[in-house]
Amino acid sequence: MSSQEASPRNHERTKGSYLIGEIKNFAAFPGSFIKWILLGSIVGLLTGTASAFFLISLDAVTDWRYMHPWLLWLLPLGGALVSYAYMKWGKISAKGNNLILEQIQNGNERIPLRMAPLVLFGTLVTHLLGGSAGREGTAVQMGGTLADSLSRLVRLGPLDRRILLMCGISGGFGSVFGTPLAGTMFGLEVAVLGLISYRALVPCFAASFVGHLTTVNLWGVQHHTYQIGQIPALSGTVLLKVVAASILFGLTSMLFSKLTHYFKKTFSRAVPNPVLKTALGGGFIIVMVYAAGTRDYLGLGLPLIADSFGEGVSPFAFLGKLLFTSVTLGSGFQGGEVTPLFAIGASLGHSLSGWLHLHGPFLAALGFIAVFCGAANTPVACFIMGIELFGSEGALYMFIACLVSYVFSGHSGIYSSQQIGVSKSSLLSIPPDTRLDSDRARR
Repeated sequence: MSSQEASPRNHERTKGSYLIGEIKNFAAFPGSFIKWILLGSIVGLLTGTASAFFLISLDAVTDWRYMHPWLLWLLPLGGALVSYAYMKWGKISAKGNNLILEQIQNGNERIPLRMAPLVLFGTLVTHLLGGSAGREGTAVQMGGTLADSLSRLVRLGPLDRRILLMCGISGGFGSVFGTPLAGTMFGLEVAVLGLISYRALVPCFAASFVGHLTTVNLWGVQHHTYQIGQIPALSGTVLLKVVAASILFGLTSMLFSKLTHYFKKTFSRAVPNPVLKTALGGGFIIVMVYAAGTRDYLGLGLPLIADSFGEGVSPFAFLGKLLFTSVTLGSGFQGGEVTPLFAIGASLGHSLSGWLHLHGPFLAALGFIAVFCGAANTPVACFIMGIELFGSEGALYMFIACLVSYVFSGHSGIYSSQQIGVSKSSLLSIPPDTRLDSDRARR
């Protein structure tokens, strides 16, 4: 056969291979899309159901605490009981949110299924007896645990497992706060500071959206809403005031993170036994309640948030909530940080409104999202959360508040295993894959 005869056949074979390759490439996209929509939705159904049970239980124990104020005296005993349960059965579960973040980054440790009931039990005990803590940590840990169990059931590879863990975070966050878009971005942002993995965008949205629908529509759980009120007209003066407030929001985020980590180290050094350490922390909380003369700083802090958007709060209420939460979590009680951060930010915003001559609920809304943003290092998620909760009319101010708070909180944060993917300042040289706790130790 001559080269002239072979050439057309080779050309046809090459053309056929190219077409087959193009068909395979095209088929890969809808296949991957369907796969991750399905897996993300399953995670959303699981996390939404878990969050609904948690939120209903949380309301019940909070009502019990209001009806029976004497329960506060059992806080040291309850803390000791929870710490004993973690000592006996928790093992690696004691790392909490940080364990999930480490597995997303590059971990290969199994997340034990017992983490979910342990953190649920521990958080409910904390709130029943009067500890100052949040709820996002519980939702995220339950979501991560359920997602990891699903990944083993369907035998996913290491990369797909990490994506599913991000879905667990998104599903837990979006369902517990009623913010599916913020939940999506939170799962994408939180593991590595400054970097977003768009490969997980579709499954994280599916998990957060289905989780939200499951909690609200399937189980009938309703979320708290707040009115931002009057939005000031755009002007240079207003922008300067918003930036000034946002700098204080970022510094408050830093203070909360550093103080909480300081108490964790101090309590552990002073009382190495976890059971006695948490009991001591419970005793401190009781003393602080009677020293402050109020119980406003216990629990989630929802009344404090409501007052920040309504009749107002005392000028230093944010410091009281900050201190109570730092001692509670620093001494080993279970629960999250986010809702107390909402309360700290909203009350600080309202307190600043008189100084800056801006509408109180408006600054409370900015503080609500900005203090959380600086502590979690998730500016996009917090900006979107602001729009979901307060509407889009103040979007520009919300974006500025999150951006400024994110920068001025520095390389601090509530999640010590969070990696610094991109430094917040070009003047600081951070080694690759450095975690927040390692950066603190390095300095």
